[in-house]
Amino acid sequence: MPQHLSLLRSLAAGVVAGLTMLAGDAAAQPHSAAPTWSKDVAPILYRNCTVCHRKGGMGPMPLVTYDDARRSAGEMRDAIGTGYMPPWHADAPHGTFSNDRRLADAEKNTVLAWIDGGTPEGNPADAPAAPVYPSSWQLGTPDAVLKMPEPFEVPAKGTIEYQYIEIPTNFTEDKWVQAIEMLPGAREVVHHVIVYARPPAPPAGAAPPPAAAPGAPRTPPLMFFNEAHLAQQEPRDPNRPQRRTGPMIAGMAPGTEIQYFPAGTALKVPAGAVLTLQMHYTAHGHAMKDQTQIGFKFADGPPAEEIRAGTFVNNAFVLPAGKADVEVPSEVGFRREVKIWGILPHTHLRGKKWEYRVVYPDGRTESILSVPKYDFNWQTYYMFAKPVVLPAGAKIEARAWYDNSAANPANPDPKIDVRWGDQTWEEMQFTAFLYTIGRP
Repeated sequence: MPQHLSLLRSLAAGVVAGLTMLAGDAAAQPHSAAPTWSKDVAPILYRNCTVCHRKGGMGPMPLVTYDDARRSAGEMRDAIGTGYMPPWHADAPHGTFSNDRRLADAEKNTVLAWIDGGTPEGNPADAPAAPVYPSSWQLGTPDAVLKMPEPFEVPAKGTIEYQYIEIPTNFTEDKWVQAIEMLPGAREVVHHVIVYARPPAPPAGAAPPPAAAPGAPRTPPLMFFNEAHLAQQEPRDPNRPQRRTGPMIAGMAPGTEIQYFPAGTALKVPAGAVLTLQMHYTAHGHAMKDQTQIGFKFADGPPAEEIRAGTFVNNAFVLPAGKADVEVPSEVGFRREVKIWGILPHTHLRGKKWEYRVVYPDGRTESILSVPKYDFNWQTYYMFAKPVVLPAGAKIEARAWYDNSAANPANPDPKIDVRWGDQTWEEMQFTAFLYTIGRP
């Protein structure tokens, strides 16, 4: 036999032998098993989903047990596959916000593979213990609970003007607050609650504060606003009471039920403060009574930094009838260094996206929050994992876009011009933010 044919046969025999060995090794190695509920899926849902999807929670179906999740596999596939759930509408990378609710890609793929694999339960012994949620307060037993003095009766139908309900705190000393939770008495009809804290009025006969010496410099306010974004004040209605509410300290709306303040910070509620609850009720077809409560968790003592709540708005806009892409700007500036810990954008049913950027004193700009798919049904306080530090003279510019056209399925009436107003068929361009004051 020629030498080159012998060499080819030897090479071929070696290849066949090698392939046979590889095939044997592959057969000996078990294929990776499909995810199971007990070992793979339950831990993901317990970390990310069951805080809402449980008995008594905000979610439409529970996901606490294997049978719960198996029955809802189709809905889960749609919601997780499209990114609709868990609800999160900012597009920054993971790690930007401390309260990011999105599933990691690996978690999302595990749940979808479990559904595609037929939703196997696996060994129940592999499942972690199901989380236990309180029947009332999610933050645990509050250190103080304040309640509306009387129930408010929400009618079965019709428009309900915002209610402003005062609750004296009767605190005999300043309180440093670490977390605030609102607990509605009739959750079905409570759309949102905003809590304001008004310091007590000076006692009758108390001496006024000393006047500044002639020529003494005035301390400028911390913030400055764009006056062009603020509507001219209408003449006051003498029959409508003028409210002195004090600063906003917390809010509750779909997507935000507990206001936690970052470690090392706390919010001060002064001794003798009076809370004012702005209650937005919506009729749901049958009369109900609500008596919302406010729960406080106190810090162990004065914090390293006092956190404060601020707001800025543009209430001078008009959204023309039928217009699909209307931009409305607003801004707030700072005369001292501040740290921004969280931002909450708020519009109503025509709002579709938000963008926030910082303009530094030297003219540089930086995007700090983008919400490309704003959803009125989920009011989220976007809490930064690391606060955004703004030097004196910097400002935040906010831009919101609205769809007042018939193409917006949530639009109450595309045939009318829309202006600022409390009700959901009107509109707002409103931002709340949490901040601490830096160096003088």
